[in-house]
Amino acid sequence: MQRGPAIPLFASASALEHKMFNMLHSIRLDYISCVLTSLGTILLGKRLWQGWVVAAVNSAVVCVIGVRTAQFGFVPANLLCIALYTSNLFHWRFKSQKQ
Repeated sequence: MQRGPAIPLFASASALEHKMFNMLHSIRLDYISCVLTSLGTILLGKRLWQGWVVAAVNSAVVCVIGVRTAQFGFVPANLLCIALYTSNLFHWRFKSQKQ
């Protein structure tokens, strides 16, 4: 079963862009954020620096969710979180290499 109109094999670039744009809007970012939040918490609980990277990606996802749902307060809050995660990542990563 196919969703929406079929795109011919030799479709125009704009038709392909439109289909890709629609596909990006169908991704459930709330579920992705849930998984990233859990994974980041687990990694940070194990004191792994990769947890900061996962947390920053999650904050970027939350920013996209905020823009999509017109809840713009999420954007500056999560941009601040990304800045803090980046700072923490550099302190954890480079401080542990010096010791």
